[in-house]
Amino acid sequence: MKKLTAASIALCMATLMGCSSSDDEEELILPEIVNQFETDVVWQESIGDGVEHYFSRLTPAVYNDRVFVANREGEVEALSLVNGDTIWQTDVRENTTFWPWESDVSAKLSGGILQAYGKIFIGSEHGYLTALDRETGEIVWRKTVPGEVLSKPAAGDGLIFVNLGSGKLLALHPDTGEERWSHEQEVPALTLRGQSSPTVANGGVLVGLETGKLSVFISESGYSAWSSEIATAKGSSEFERLVDVDTQPLISGPYAYAIAYNGNLAAVDIRSGNVVWKREYSSYREMSMDGQTIYVVDSDGVVYALDKSSGIERWSQPALRGWYLTGPAVAGNYLALGDQEGYLHWLNKESGELVSREDFDSSGFFVEPVVADDKLILYTRDGEVSAVKIPN
Repeated sequence: MKKLTAASIALCMATLMGCSSSDDEEELILPEIVNQFETDVVWQESIGDGVEHYFSRLTPAVYNDRVFVANREGEVEALSLVNGDTIWQTDVRENTTFWPWESDVSAKLSGGILQAYGKIFIGSEHGYLTALDRETGEIVWRKTVPGEVLSKPAAGDGLIFVNLGSGKLLALHPDTGEERWSHEQEVPALTLRGQSSPTVANGGVLVGLETGKLSVFISESGYSAWSSEIATAKGSSEFERLVDVDTQPLISGPYAYAIAYNGNLAAVDIRSGNVVWKREYSSYREMSMDGQTIYVVDSDGVVYALDKSSGIERWSQPALRGWYLTGPAVAGNYLALGDQEGYLHWLNKESGELVSREDFDSSGFFVEPVVADDKLILYTRDGEVSAVKIPN
């Protein structure tokens, strides 16, 4: 099984299309805007070297007045939401040998962070899931799992659910890591590098698959309830036939929302698995929802707002096309998105208008901003963690 990053796909497609001369190449230029407000940075801290250029989806987690962050090497920290001070720090590599032939040992943390049941859960490319005490940072347990943990685990119905790169979905006891059930899913020969984080709702676990489907499993038993097709593989090349559903399903009322690469955005009835509506949008970035609106960043970097009930487009913002945006975070009256060059963009969530921009860190953003009360938590590739004030 081969896994491709989005950057790899872009490079492959550019190679297939041929290389243009330097005179013909167009440099990506951000549109000029007049900031309607300046981004107010409350505090900034650093956690080692971050994730550097690697594919590690280490989204910060927030609980009460604490922010939990981690770097790829293996450091996990709890920071004060108020001022960024370190409350505790743990290195999950301590007393652990991952691969004895490696001289520069890295935990290769790649999937997290989940806070639930008084613990912090984080996974690794080495095939480990580690649980830490949320208050002290002490390691409670570490479990070997049969595959890479490339997405954040989910919690619900008294269990932890982990979607693995090998195609297995595991249900684990949060106190011990004991496996309660597992389900093996079909994995195509070529997929995007990434997995759908599960979503737990109404006694079921919803997860997107690399086959272009959204599936539901009964939380207690792992029994497959239904599987709904979000996208169908088409085209003659393996790249064209990629239809991964790599984003976390969203739940609102009786419906689940999922989006596929090279596919569609769909609303699915949770009880039956019937598709309520389907629209042609392609994405591998996390979606967000606010009231009656779904916000999507497509595979090209175009931002959309769509009506939740019908899928009808309310507005689109193409000005950031090609900038490898993160998923959008709903922050008060705005959407906040980071890009690969380290700019934070603010959009009016009602109109899609670009209203402000702030240059943070040239290493770039790789995970979506996280809303924490009146602040937004940002994390750049080189380990810079920032809290910014959400504008009124």
